[in-house]
Amino acid sequence: MPAKRIVRAALVASVVSGVPSTAHALLTGRDPLAATQAAGAMVAPGASRATQIAAAAPVHLALSFGWTAALARVVPAHRSPAARAAVGMLAGAAIAALDLGVIGRRIEPIRALALAPQVADHLAFGAAAALVLHDRGSSASG
Repeated sequence: MPAKRIVRAALVASVVSGVPSTAHALLTGRDPLAATQAAGAMVAPGASRATQIAAAAPVHLALSFGWTAALARVVPAHRSPAARAAVGMLAGAAIAALDLGVIGRRIEPIRALALAPQVADHLAFGAAAALVLHDRGSSASG
């Protein structure tokens, strides 16, 4: 698969994946940047809120690129968009189990986040990445 297509899918999925938890935070009166700060805390523990928020962008992008590259190997291109989205969501659930259940439970700011919106973010990531990776409207070269 062309790297250009993986990059495009990762960028789209990295943006889409924040929608569920951000919407949840806004609707419940919680801090909409808490998840962002928690991602930054992985690489800048004990740093200021502003530093952790700034650190979150490269962390999130790196994780998005890595997971999208992995998805490029498992999402079936020949399936319908609904089937690709379903496979992506299953992959997103597996990623959530690792990110939130294994790694995140060791990092207090991640552990403090509401779980359901974070899982929804991962499902949205998987679906978006899977759909963009094999978007039939994209050129074959990437």
